[in-house]
Amino acid sequence: MYIIKRIGQAFVTFIAVITVTFGLIRAIPGGPADHIRAQVMRSRGADGVSMSEINSLTETYTNIDPSAPVHVQYYNYLTSILQGDMGQSIAFGGRDVSALIIEAAPWTIFLLTLSILLTFGIGIVLGAVMAYREGSRFDIGSTVLSMFLNSVPYYIAAIFLVYVLSIQLSIFPQSGNYTVGLEPGLSPIFISDVFYHATLPIASLVITGFGGTAITMRGNAIQEIGEDYIRVAHLRGVPGRRIAVRYVGRNALLPMYTNLMISVGFMFGGSVILEEIFAYPGLGKYLLQSIHARDYSLMMGIFLVITCAVLICILIADLTYGLIDPRVSEGEGKEAY
Repeated sequence: MYIIKRIGQAFVTFIAVITVTFGLIRAIPGGPADHIRAQVMRSRGADGVSMSEINSLTETYTNIDPSAPVHVQYYNYLTSILQGDMGQSIAFGGRDVSALIIEAAPWTIFLLTLSILLTFGIGIVLGAVMAYREGSRFDIGSTVLSMFLNSVPYYIAAIFLVYVLSIQLSIFPQSGNYTVGLEPGLSPIFISDVFYHATLPIASLVITGFGGTAITMRGNAIQEIGEDYIRVAHLRGVPGRRIAVRYVGRNALLPMYTNLMISVGFMFGGSVILEEIFAYPGLGKYLLQSIHARDYSLMMGIFLVITCAVLICILIADLTYGLIDPRVSEGEGKEAY
């Protein structure tokens, strides 16, 4: 019953997001219909286009017929989105928006997955060591460094890395997802080239992100170390390594599990400027191009995909938290979310 309730809430939230995007399409000044009208009039002249033709083109690109009643427009838009039809892209010559998203999404997912794993992996290990060496020079220095790096915007780090490692030293490529002319496939050469091109974008996110995770892990671990059950474990002669890994480490990680899932949303948002800096052909770059070109169909399609990804990650965290933490009861602990 709880699972059905949470899935239902996620679905209602997604429908609400679709409703908001529908309202935005209608409310934004100079919306799709005006933009299409202007394009057609520039190409054919003011007398060479009828209102019915403009309405037909608008419906083709956005799944919304401006001549229909509002409730009919909303129903058609909602059913089209739920069927995976997000319209056609104006900026990409009428290509299907769903096809463009499917083409770009794997690159963004690849970039963000590695970035999130490395960010949390480095941050958790560093934070645990900082907690066990609380008050030492290592702890103080690491805390200062983590706070400094966490305050640096990822795009500043990206520009700095490009300037130093790409322009000045020519160690890494400045742009692209793989070398032009290289045949895509599962060959070791192509895979290594993909990782080579993704190094700087990933480094930009990891360098500016692991500090916050480390500080959070440090605080959680210090709190756990001060608990009574840890002192009892020491008195009973439990080995220190077991206490550190199975007791302190595990319990300090649990509060960060939800943060790991939520960070997907922030990473997707960060990919917009990051992919533009590195000319990386992912969802972020396509989203920025759609904004510049006023390509509402592609813009809203990517926005919906990002929203759906965040909802799915939060839903997974919500449904699995009780499984990874046996102390959380199904009724009591889960309702905390």
